[in-house]
Amino acid sequence: MKPFEPEQLPPSDLDLLVLMPLVGKANRAIATLEGLFYGIPNPNVLLSPITTQEAVLSSKIEGTQADFEDVLKFEAGEAPAEPSRREDIHEIMNYRKALRISERLLQDRPFCLNTLLKLHDVLMDSVRGHNKGRGKFRSSQNWIGKEGTPIEQAVFVPPSPLGLQDHLNHWEAYWHSEAPDALVQLALIHAQFEILHPFIDGNGRLGRMVIPLFLYEKKILSRPCFYLSAFFEARRDDYIIRLRELSQPGSWTRWCAFFVEGVAVQAEANTKKARAIQDLYERLKKQVLDLTHSQFAVPLLDYMFERPIFRSSDVTKLEHMPSAPMVANLLGNLRRNGILHTVREGAGRRPHVLALAELINLCEGRKVL
Repeated sequence: MKPFEPEQLPPSDLDLLVLMPLVGKANRAIATLEGLFYGIPNPNVLLSPITTQEAVLSSKIEGTQADFEDVLKFEAGEAPAEPSRREDIHEIMNYRKALRISERLLQDRPFCLNTLLKLHDVLMDSVRGHNKGRGKFRSSQNWIGKEGTPIEQAVFVPPSPLGLQDHLNHWEAYWHSEAPDALVQLALIHAQFEILHPFIDGNGRLGRMVIPLFLYEKKILSRPCFYLSAFFEARRDDYIIRLRELSQPGSWTRWCAFFVEGVAVQAEANTKKARAIQDLYERLKKQVLDLTHSQFAVPLLDYMFERPIFRSSDVTKLEHMPSAPMVANLLGNLRRNGILHTVREGAGRRPHVLALAELINLCEGRKVL
């Protein structure tokens, strides 16, 4: 198979009139989500679980088996039940770290190809594929197909590395151009990135990561906290088919319709989940204050929302927390009243591992604790 030669953006046969009804619905859904962000008093706390879950879902599309609970337990010092999941967890944590770093990078300067390289460097740090051009655009030909198959049996061969830099320069220029609609522009940017496949490994995760970055830089969202991995995972076959047919007549319009539909569906789902998390926080804040009558109740609750599974000893290390006996008393009160679930009982110097089960179940959409 010959390397694919991509069309420069925007494609010539894109039918915006067909897309406008879908675009209107998606823009309204995004605006509703943005309004919710403005109403959240402590977004770093309340949106933290959503960011972790995105890292899990985006990595799962690439074949990892670890789930939301596995990551949280690992951060609390619990080794995964299956040793193979340790690498999965590191990939997920790298993805989340790259998402958080990206926000800081965009506060300092506009998005550029160097930003992409820095994020790839973080994403691939000490995980599978770390020795395959980490933080560098590829200089060799890659292809997509079943593992172990030669290029002759590939289902798709990305552009030649000889012309890759020019394609990336055009891609970056289109990112910063003015377009009739930003969501359609984003649909084209995401698809073109996957076509270019500019890295040896990590292209899928990084391609999904640019979605919230674009919305954030274009000031459509005040936080880069909008993720499409759940939609792509739920519609995986459609996602792959739409991308692979992008050389056919009318295919770009069909792709954009699919992508914009995903934005609308996921924005509504994200809004619903963020509201549910906010409601849970407000309810638990009142409950924890009533139970403890402590000035440390709210900082403790904030910590539990950022780290829904944690070691009791970690709380005593937090700044502005009281003595270890007072912390033990606070946590014991919350355990007795069913707010905290015991993952592992402490013994001797080994601390308790505790979980804010209601938040974990809410994020997972099912009872896991």
